[in-house]
Amino acid sequence: ALSLNDTNGFVKLVTLKEDDTLIGAQVVGTNASDVIAELGLAIEAGMNAEDIALTVHAHPTLGEMSMEAAEKVLGLPIHTM
Repeated sequence: ALSLNDTNGFVKLVTLKEDDTLIGAQVVGTNASDVIAELGLAIEAGMNAEDIALTVHAHPTLGEMSMEAAEKVLGLPIHTM
């Protein structure tokens, strides 16, 4: 988002408390549709926050937002503002 000079928006993950399995997601901002597709697949596949955080995401891309949100669920965010 910084490289696009547009930092408006957010990614919100809804996870189960016991195992961080992803059960919902919201993405707001520039090119949100590019990010929500990955999260929809993660929900369908039964992935948890750690699975998403460990998935390789190209840098710098908006796709990293889902990784950062998953790391925040785990208490490990690096680039959140």
